[in-house]
Amino acid sequence: MIEMRSDTFTLPTPAMLQAIVRAELGNDGYHEDPTVRQLETLAAARLGKEEACLMPSGTMANLALVKAHCSAIRNIVLVGDESDIFVFEREGSSLFPDLVYEPVPTQPDGTFRLGDLERKFNELEKKGSGLALVCLENPHNLKGGIVLPHGYIQLIGEFVRARGAKLHLDGARLFNAAVASKTDAAEIVRPADSIQFCLSKGLAAPIGSLAVGSSGLIDKVRNIRKILGGAMRQAGIIAAPGIIALEQMVTRLAEDHLNARRLAEGLATVPGVEVDLNTVQTNTVVFTITDPLFTCKTFITAAHRRGLNLSEFGFGRIRAVVHHGTPESEVRKALEIVMQLMESGAMEVGILPQPLGA
Repeated sequence: MIEMRSDTFTLPTPAMLQAIVRAELGNDGYHEDPTVRQLETLAAARLGKEEACLMPSGTMANLALVKAHCSAIRNIVLVGDESDIFVFEREGSSLFPDLVYEPVPTQPDGTFRLGDLERKFNELEKKGSGLALVCLENPHNLKGGIVLPHGYIQLIGEFVRARGAKLHLDGARLFNAAVASKTDAAEIVRPADSIQFCLSKGLAAPIGSLAVGSSGLIDKVRNIRKILGGAMRQAGIIAAPGIIALEQMVTRLAEDHLNARRLAEGLATVPGVEVDLNTVQTNTVVFTITDPLFTCKTFITAAHRRGLNLSEFGFGRIRAVVHHGTPESEVRKALEIVMQLMESGAMEVGILPQPLGA
């Protein structure tokens, strides 16, 4: 089966598995696991920040960082209306009744209009509400893995700080953005006060995310992690493959991007398939089926029967994510499956009878 539903299906490399066996362990609940501390030091250094904290998931990392920025006085958080934090993760904020998410319209390139932010700031000021934080996402998942424009995070950082708030970056696939834009990750996140990034997507580690920021902020995050049930013990077995992920798996992301581009360009030539090549900037390809013989769901089902796993992406869209587990040969095979489906679509969805002997 060719697995393109998500890059969370990556499997740890042999080096990662060996690192797990060899990992020196301690009690991370007491911040005494040496392998975890090595990973956290490495992550903070990579992003040019003071400290990092290993988290079980990106969802928990985002929530803990957002909460750490907030207080009884400043508890409003501006998030994109199509951001992962708002669409998939906002239920977690109910654990903290004083935490309030305010959605801001997301533009096609994953950005906010400054005018929209200005209006939100003014509205909240009139209400006497305290704005704590603005959240950006880079690359932007629901916009197809698109990378925020160069200089945009710096612009928003200056805008936010001038109004007494902070900036958080949900960088689940941050290193994809860095490789795609040929920019050091530390430079991308320099304007941000906090960052979350995942080890368990394109970097292929089996589990874990990092919350990164100032020492004071990360101290708060550790306390919040405990409240959320995320404190871990001999977590070096998680951290060890995370170290391999950061040291060995970043530069190879360019291979995933190239394969995603190959897939997208191939799909663009298939009648009945529509893909916007301008949005294919990292390892994600979003496309739609325009052939009326298929719906999004029936196409995904038919592809699965032929050995290709794809995911529904909302609004009739389909997503294919290229990763360490999908080499060029599987990308070529995936494209062949799509072509075959479009050629025999009527029979695939049961509109016409199958030929004898099929």
